[in-house]
Amino acid sequence: MLELDHINFAYPHGNALLHDVSLSVKPACFTALLGKNGCGKSTLLSLIMGILHPASGTITLDGEDLPHMERGLRAKKICMVAQREEATHNTVFDAVLMGRKPYIESAPRQEDFDTVADILARLSLSHHALSYMDELSGGERQVATLARAFVQQTDYLLLDEPTNNLDPYNQQEIMQLVHHEVNDRGIGALAVMHDINLALQYCDRFILMKEGSIKTVGDSSVITEATIRDIYGMKVDVITHNNGTRVVIPHTLK
Repeated sequence: MLELDHINFAYPHGNALLHDVSLSVKPACFTALLGKNGCGKSTLLSLIMGILHPASGTITLDGEDLPHMERGLRAKKICMVAQREEATHNTVFDAVLMGRKPYIESAPRQEDFDTVADILARLSLSHHALSYMDELSGGERQVATLARAFVQQTDYLLLDEPTNNLDPYNQQEIMQLVHHEVNDRGIGALAVMHDINLALQYCDRFILMKEGSIKTVGDSSVITEATIRDIYGMKVDVITHNNGTRVVIPHTLK
C-alpha cells in the first residue's frame, strides 16, 4: 500500500500549500483525487514521485520509505503519467520502450521488445508502432504515453489529469484502459481528476481536497450535494440511475 502520513509542504518563500495530509492508495483500486484548481492535488503527486520534498511527514510504499528508496527499485514499483509531456520525434515503439528502462542493463532484450509489442497490441497501437509521437493526435499520444507506463509494470500508477483536453471518446478510452489495468494486474491507481462524472463512472474510491487538506475519503457515496458544495462552492444535483451509477448535474452559476 502507498501511504502518506501527516504531510506538510510549502514552496520556498510561499505560504503552506499542504496541511497535515494523510491518505492511502490501495492495490487493485482506482482512486480519484478531486478538488478545485490550486488545492494541492498535482503537488501531492510530485511529492510522491520525489520531484518535491515534504517539510514534514512520511511517504511509504509497502512499508518502505519511498523518498529514500533506490531509484531503480522505485521505478519498478511506481510511475506517473504527467499532465503535459512534450511530444518527441521518437517512434511510438521507441517511446514506449523507454518504459522498460528500469529493467534494461546494457541493451534491451527480446523480452523487452515482446513486452512493448504486447502492450501496443492490447492498446490497439500496433499500426502506429513506427509513427512518430509528434505526428499523433492528442488522444493517440495519450494512449501511447499510457502504454509506456504499462510496460514499466509497476504496482502503482499516478495520473495527473489523464483526460485533459481529450474529446469524450478518448476520455472514455483512457479511463477504460486504466480501469482494466487495475482489474487485470491488481495495481493501485491514483488519478487527479476534474470531471467528477467520469471519475464516478470508473473509480472505486474518492479523495476530496480543499485548500491543501483532505476533507473526505470513501466510495461513491461520499459524492453528495453537500460535499460538492463544500469542496467546489457550487450547487449541484446528484442523481442515482437504476444501474447504481451516480451523476452530478451542476446548477447554473449566478
